[in-house]
This record gives sequence, C-alpha cells and structure tokens, in this order.
Amino acid sequence: MARRYYATDIGDLPDAILSNIFSLVTDTRARNALSLVCRKYLALERATRVSLTLRGNVRNLYWIPTGFRRVEHLDLSLLSPWGHDLASSVSDPFLLAHRLRVAFPSVTSLTVYARSPATLQVLLPQWPRLCRVKLVRWHQRPAQSPLGADFEMLFEHCRSLSVLDLSSFYYYTEDLPPALQGYPSIASSLTRLDLLTTSFSEGFKTEEIRVIAGACGNLRELLVACTFDPRYFGFVGDQALLDIAANCPKLTLLHLVDTSSLANPRGDPEDDGLTSEDAGITRAALVEVFSKLSLLEELVLDVCRNVRESGFALEVLSSKCKNLRVLKLGQFHGVVMAIESQLDGLALCQGLTSLSIKNAADLTDMGLIEIARGCSKLRKFEIQGCKNVTWQGMRLLTSLLRPTLLDVRISCCKKIDAAASLRAVEPIRDRIQRLHIDCVWDGLEECEVAEPSVPSQNNEVMHFLGGSTYCEDTGRNKRCKYALDSQYSNAVINGNGFLCNSWERLQYLSLWIGVGDLLTPLPMAGLGDCPNLEEIHIKVEGDCRGKPKPAVHAFGLSMLSRYPALSKMQLDCGDAIGYVLTAPSGQMDLSLWERFFLNGIRDLSLNKLDYWPPQDRDVNQRSLSLPAAGLLAECLTLRKLFIHGTAHEHFMNFLLRIPNLRDVQLREDYYPAPENDMSTEMRVDSCSRFEDALSRQYIPD
Repeated sequence: MARRYYATDIGDLPDAILSNIFSLVTDTRARNALSLVCRKYLALERATRVSLTLRGNVRNLYWIPTGFRRVEHLDLSLLSPWGHDLASSVSDPFLLAHRLRVAFPSVTSLTVYARSPATLQVLLPQWPRLCRVKLVRWHQRPAQSPLGADFEMLFEHCRSLSVLDLSSFYYYTEDLPPALQGYPSIASSLTRLDLLTTSFSEGFKTEEIRVIAGACGNLRELLVACTFDPRYFGFVGDQALLDIAANCPKLTLLHLVDTSSLANPRGDPEDDGLTSEDAGITRAALVEVFSKLSLLEELVLDVCRNVRESGFALEVLSSKCKNLRVLKLGQFHGVVMAIESQLDGLALCQGLTSLSIKNAADLTDMGLIEIARGCSKLRKFEIQGCKNVTWQGMRLLTSLLRPTLLDVRISCCKKIDAAASLRAVEPIRDRIQRLHIDCVWDGLEECEVAEPSVPSQNNEVMHFLGGSTYCEDTGRNKRCKYALDSQYSNAVINGNGFLCNSWERLQYLSLWIGVGDLLTPLPMAGLGDCPNLEEIHIKVEGDCRGKPKPAVHAFGLSMLSRYPALSKMQLDCGDAIGYVLTAPSGQMDLSLWERFFLNGIRDLSLNKLDYWPPQDRDVNQRSLSLPAAGLLAECLTLRKLFIHGTAHEHFMNFLLRIPNLRDVQLREDYYPAPENDMSTEMRVDSCSRFEDALSRQYIPD
C-alpha cells in the first residue's frame, strides 16, 4: 500500500519557534495580517505584542481592545480629542483608567499627554510597576499649577521609575530640580533622563545641572538642553561639565545641546562658522571630563559657541573612551590638524560608526580625508555649515568609506549645492540607504556641461594619503596611488561621472528647500532613478512675505511620481512664514502658498502623509486652508493623514472623499500650542463628528 506524504509548512513549527519569529515582526499592518490567518496565529501575535499605540476617541470605552494583555509599552498620547486633558474629556475618568488597567495589566512603560497633573493622578495608580514614563505636553504649563506639581505626582506614584523622557513636555526648568531633591530614592534609581525639551528658550543653567547630576548619580543616559551663551546668567561651561562627570561616572550616553540648536533653523551658508563669543569650555576641562567618563558610547556636544583647538581633547576622548561609537560636535574648531599623513585629533576615534560635524570653521577637504582614513567604520556621516569643504573632499571621503557608509547628510555647506552633493556621494550610489541634501540649484547648469566628475588627485592629496604622483615612489606608495585611481576609474564607467545608473538601495530621502524654489530640478541634478525609495521628508523654510508670485503654478510634487515605491511623505512647511489672513496688496496669503506647495500631490501613490501647514507667527496660527483641503482630498491612496496644525470642520469633511482613509488626526504639536480653539476651527464636538463620519466609511480591506 502506497505511503502518503504530507507537505510541511510554517504552521508545523513548534510554538516556541513561531513566537520568536512573530516577535521579530515590527510593522503593525504585518502583525495585524498575521493575526487574521487562524486562531493559533491570533493567539501567538497577541502573546508577542509588547508595544501598542492607542488611537480613537476616549469617549468610546467599548472600543478599548481587550486582547493585548501582554503589552508592556502603552502609548496614550495620541488619543482623540488630541491635546485635551484626559481627566476632563470623559464624564468618569476613573472608569476609563480602570478599563485601561483591565485591558493592559502588564504595562511597565507609559506615554501620555499630561496637560495637567490631574491626568497623572487618574492614570498612574493603575500600574504600580511603571518603570518607564514619557510625558507629552505641547500646550503651556498651567499657570495655576504649583512649582513641580507634575513631577511630584509622577514620583509619588511611580516608585520603580528608571526612565523619564521629558523631550516633548512643556515645563519650566525650575520645576524639576526641587522634585528630584524631594524624592532622592527615585532620583538615584533613574538610569535615563531625557531633558532635550524644545520648548525651552534658555535651557538648564549650571546650578540646575549640578542639582540634577548630584541627585541622579546612577544615570547611564543623560540628555540636557542647555544655555552655552556666556552672555546669559548661569550659562553652562566648565563647571557644569565637571559636575556631570564627577556625579554620574556610569554615563554611556551624554547629550548637551544648546537650545538655539534645538530650534532647528537652517544656518546661513555665508556664515564663516565662528560666533562672536567663545563658549566657556576649556580644553583642560574637556580632558578631565573625558578621562572620568570612560564608559561613554555616545556623545553629543552641540554648544553653538566657539570651542577652539579641540584636537588634543578629542585625542584624549579616543584614548579614554574605547567604546565610543556615536559622536556629534557643534561649533568645535581644530578637530583635525591634517598635517602630512599622521592621524591626529578626531581621526583617532577609530571605533566610531556615526559622526556629525557642525559649523567647524577650519575643516577642509584634507581634514575630511584624514577623518575617513582614521574613522574607517563609519556607517553614518553628517556635515553641516562647513564653508571650506568642497564636493571633491566629500567624494574622497565617501570613496574611502565605501565598504561601510550607508547614511549621509550634507547641509548648509557654501561650496556644496544639490548637484555637488549628489556628485559627492557617487562612489556609494549603489549602497547608500539614507540621504539628506539641500535643494540649492545654483550649480546645476554648470554640472550639466561639466566634465566627468572625478576629483582631482593633486600632489598634496596623494602625499597626504601616503602616495605620490612621482615615479620615484616606493612600492607601498605606488599601491596607495593606484588603488585610489582604480576607485575613481570605476566611478566613470558610464562616462558621466556616476558609479551606476540607479540609486538602487536608497530608501529614505530628506530635502531642504527654500520658499519659492522648485522641486522639479531634482532628477536633472542626478536623483532620477530611485526604484526602492519608500519615504521622503521635504522641509520648506523661509519668509513668504515679500516673495514674488511663483512663475509656475506647482511646487513640483508630481515629479515624485517617478519613484514607484514611494508610499510615505513628510511635507513640513511649518517654517514657511506668511500672512494667514488678508495679505498686503500684491502679495500672496498662505492659502495660495499652500495651493502652490500641494499642487500635484494627487499624482502620488502615498499611503501615509504628515503635513505641517505654513504659519503666521504674529497670530500663532498654523491652519489648513480650503485649497489645501481640496488638494489633499485628491490623494486617493492615503490611509493615514496627520495634519500638524488646525483646520475648519467643513474643510476636514473634504477628506471623507478619500476611499481608503482610515486614520486622520489634527495635532497642534508645536510650541506653544493654542490654548483655546477658535470658534470656527475644530473643537471637541467637531472632532467627534468627523471621526464618527470617518468610522462609518466602508474600507475594502
């Protein structure tokens, strides 16, 4: 009798192995699809889901899912109505908190929008084992709230707290230090403290940092927004750095960032990179700090004031901090000497995998080559505001780092425009996965008629690399020269200076563009074929007031349809400033500018869109206009749409025409978020009506 054989599929694997496989799936839609296969897969998916972000309206208690009992991280910061106090959004907030605790009993990490301490009073007692908390608040701190009330409520109920994230929480710097001193046991148990809050105008001062460092002696990760400007009282200098090093010797991650850098304005490419004042940070203090913090793995010092002759301190950093992998320096000068072929300064940090250099006034192409030779493991490299660097130097760096480099950001460099940026990364064109450039088209015409873009290998560069252009070289030096020549001969195999015809691995593209400029020259600059580009971030910045009316009707979004895999876009016009109401005669108001920016978006097959409307700073308003709502409604493939601003209710109803739209939210996530919604814009009832209409729509899948 013939023996029957049955095919074996993935479902025959033991549950333990399937659980490990399921736990590696991070995409939410993929996990949801897995849960629909069968009951076994549903149980395994729910058992391995450890993180969940809740959406929907808090008034619909019956919509709270009850099958995610293993979830450890719960995000409640995006519940609707967004930005409103959870304790006052429902008739019985304690019933809501109880339902959440029953549905998610295993929560140890919580993210919540805490507009007032009352929200924390309701939620925190539900999970006594909370050890990680992130507070979110874009609205101003309640004026009537006592000093430190939010943190006292938090520390009173979270006795096991080890991680506190306040990077998106609006508060005063004087709120936190007294609260930490009042709860010494909790302060000493903290291992991560994130105080990179963008709402600060001045940041933490030296005395406040001393108190924080003294109270939190077991910190392993510390991120602080500071004031390094010596013109301010209590500015951060040597003493603050020494206090951190003395009190927190276990630090593996340290970020000290000036508040002016957190505001994220693009610098002036014409700036020479030197500020009028030097920072109060000396080389001797840096040497002592680096010697004490030997466990550092990630260091960010973005001080926005001159730190001169820093090369020796960076050599100490390389010798003392052997595990350093990520480094960002802002306004540090003399990071490398670039003398002869000997490595020095920053180039000795040979274990780095990520490096960012910002506003280094004396950094040249020779310095870039030295960094590439020394930091040969770099996977990410960012350069910003370095006026003496050229695309030839950047191209040499990318060529030398070709085996490892996957992520490059080039911004605000006077001698490197868009076309030059793309020529600079040609040696890794077939490998790069993430790229940022500035859409400055000054040199585009010259680029079109230029000779093949091979960097000139003059005697100085070749001598620096250990080679020479003369016949009397030693055998070793000849090999260096010929190896470099071989790399660049490969870069011109198609006759136009490009390594290959396609950016085949590029998945993420970030662009900066000034108001009034067009996006359409991008393919002409060299970024025409990106078959796997999935996500693009476009930041539009500048003052629309006084700008002439554009000669064309569209910004150029339709051009992006040439990228077949593009499904996610962030269009950030939040730093485009104009007149939200009636503009002066002869000028365009923001509704016309929005029409210009969004024209052509209907040609894109986007799945997710984040949109920041332009703003009128005089009235603190970022509102979706009628032309913008109509154009967004034409993007028929959208499933998720997040508008980072306000909108009128009848404008939002335009979006109901999108057939597959499943998730829409207005988020006023900018400082300061408007305290009271205007009568003509979305309010709590307006939001509820729109969400009800959206939920009634039939979604095919």
